Amino acid sequence: MGEPTEEIKEETKNITEEDTGLDTEKSDEKKGDTPDDVSAVKQESPEMTMEEMYEGSLKQIQEGELITGEIIKIEDEFVLVDIGYKSEGGIPINEFKDPDGNIAAKTGDKIDVVLERKENEDGRVMLSMERAKKIKVWDHIRDVYNSDGTIQGKVISKVKGGLSVDIGLPAFLPGSQIDLHPIRNLDALVGQVMELKILKYNKKRNNIIISRRAILEAGRMKQKAKTLALIEEGSIFTGTVKNITDYGLFIDLGGLDGLLHITDMSWGRVAHPSSMYKIGDEITVKVINFDKERERVSLGLKQLKPDPWVDANTRFPVGTKVIGRVVNLTDYGAFVEIEEGIEGLIHISEMSWTKKVKHPSQIVSVGEELEAVVLNLDAGNKRVSLGMKQVKPNPWDLIAEKYPVGTIIEGRIKNITDFGIFIGIDEDIDGLVHISDISWTKKIKHPGELYKKADEVQAKVLSISKDNERFSLGIKQLTKDPWEDIPEKYKMGTKVTGRVTNITDFGIFVELEEGIEGLIHSSEISKSKSSSSLGKFQIDDVIQALVVHVSKQDKKIGLSIRKLQDKEFTDIYDNYEDDVKETPSTFGLLIKEKMEEAHANLPSEKGEEVTGKEEPPGVGSDDTPAEEASTEKAKSTAKEKESLVEEVTGKQEPAGVGSDDAPAKKASTEKAESTAKEKESLVEEVTSSEKKASSKKKASSKEKGSPKE
Repeated sequence: MGEPTEEIKEETKNITEEDTGLDTEKSDEKKGDTPDDVSAVKQESPEMTMEEMYEGSLKQIQEGELITGEIIKIEDEFVLVDIGYKSEGGIPINEFKDPDGNIAAKTGDKIDVVLERKENEDGRVMLSMERAKKIKVWDHIRDVYNSDGTIQGKVISKVKGGLSVDIGLPAFLPGSQIDLHPIRNLDALVGQVMELKILKYNKKRNNIIISRRAILEAGRMKQKAKTLALIEEGSIFTGTVKNITDYGLFIDLGGLDGLLHITDMSWGRVAHPSSMYKIGDEITVKVINFDKERERVSLGLKQLKPDPWVDANTRFPVGTKVIGRVVNLTDYGAFVEIEEGIEGLIHISEMSWTKKVKHPSQIVSVGEELEAVVLNLDAGNKRVSLGMKQVKPNPWDLIAEKYPVGTIIEGRIKNITDFGIFIGIDEDIDGLVHISDISWTKKIKHPGELYKKADEVQAKVLSISKDNERFSLGIKQLTKDPWEDIPEKYKMGTKVTGRVTNITDFGIFVELEEGIEGLIHSSEISKSKSSSSLGKFQIDDVIQALVVHVSKQDKKIGLSIRKLQDKEFTDIYDNYEDDVKETPSTFGLLIKEKMEEAHANLPSEKGEEVTGKEEPPGVGSDDTPAEEASTEKAKSTAKEKESLVEEVTGKQEPAGVGSDDAPAKKASTEKAESTAKEKESLVEEVTSSEKKASSKKKASSKEKGSPKE
């Protein structure tokens, strides 16, 4: 400030002698008094300079002291404030700027500041408005804490274990002290202003702990007392959802919690309480039970509405069309809610007229809305039977008129199974062509051998069963049955040739033409009953047989190799008899001629024997050469006879086999061997007769030529 005025100087000179006549002791004592008494200083120190006297007239302020000042000037970097000191104090301009950079101060404003320095390096008095605010806040915190009051704060951010709250100074709000129940989403509280209570503080450590729960609990106790005075069974309250569990909701009725069980939330199905309400929702409930001693309250929500099953028979008679929502799926059907509290079952068999539904999920899904017809309703047991397919007319009622038996249809193959093929016809109706109705003649092991999915095929309608919902088709019926002509084509006694297709324990199957097979039973293979007869044949062998049986109805042809051989033997014999009648030169006549020729040669031989040397009677050694010669002659004659037999009979091939048929060849060989044995037997009989005749002649000749005694 400037120099002291003249008036102040004059006042200093006019100090009375009485004032300056005080003793030294007193003067010394006064020096120790507070410097606030300026007049006393002046009286006790008459010899002080004017400057000292001026400084003494100013306030004595200590650094760190809170004082009130007035803004006298706003500069670029500082705001000047008059605090009654010898010079103005300066506050950095940044302490007055808001977040947008605007200066929130003007000349003449009264503000609280703290003296930080009496003089800095530039000789300026430094002040701080921020420190002044903090000091005032700490004083306020102290007063609130001591008076057990409350303070407002704004949530700044989420920190570890809780929230940071601005109450003038940063304070910590633990998570357990935020509310009466745990809060999971703390981020949602950022920015909210709360009424808080100070639990403890430490100015030195700059630590403040606050609580919101303490205030809520205090208010809750007051509300609880009021609620207990009003609550009774049957009363209706509006509360707030405090907590959600799997089995229900906890409702805050006003200082007192009640349980709303999941079974009392709705007359219908409730999957989970959270599907209807969330924490914080307001809800109106009815008290259905109250235990005053234990302070337990049971609540009900559905009890606010009448039971829907009471008049269900009237509102949903049988045959009524209803619209509902699918609430659950099972293996046997779908549950549909047609009204809150009323659910009906659509059985899997009532979902479609034509489709074979294996699981309801093939037709409907949870949450889907659909139309159905009431089939049955039992209000006493709270059961409703619904049908989906009844909404539309039954296509089986019209299909018989649209496709009468005998109609030829064309469709696409939708599925192939082991037993046949399914052909799509109309209105989701599939017709079945059984594997036995695919071909008249072919043996089909699987329909996939001839067809594949999506093939376009034609078929003939064989039958339609509305009750069994079956549509039978046939492909082979498009052509004539070849078995119609089989009895005429393969008459009994006809000789046929075929290829072996299968060999079983009971016989051989022979393919006579494509799709037509005959069976040669094991008893019709040969006369011998040996089981080894079947082993003579192999698959694809070509053999001949005789038709012995034909059944058009059973589609069977019986064949026989044995009877074919018998027939061929009979034919040969008949031909032989015919030849005998026509030709005199037969086998017997030829043998007779040869025998006569042999007998004609016997006399010359006898003559040679008679004229030879005579031996005494009884000696047989002389006769041996003649006998040997006779035997050799007989053997030669037998060979000639055998040759003659072969010329007459010829080599006969056995019937029923071809030249390239191994089993047939074997049978032919056996037949030839049998014939040869018969021929040998006949030759032996002739030779034996000749030997006997020769022996008799020799004996007679010896008797005639022997000398008399």
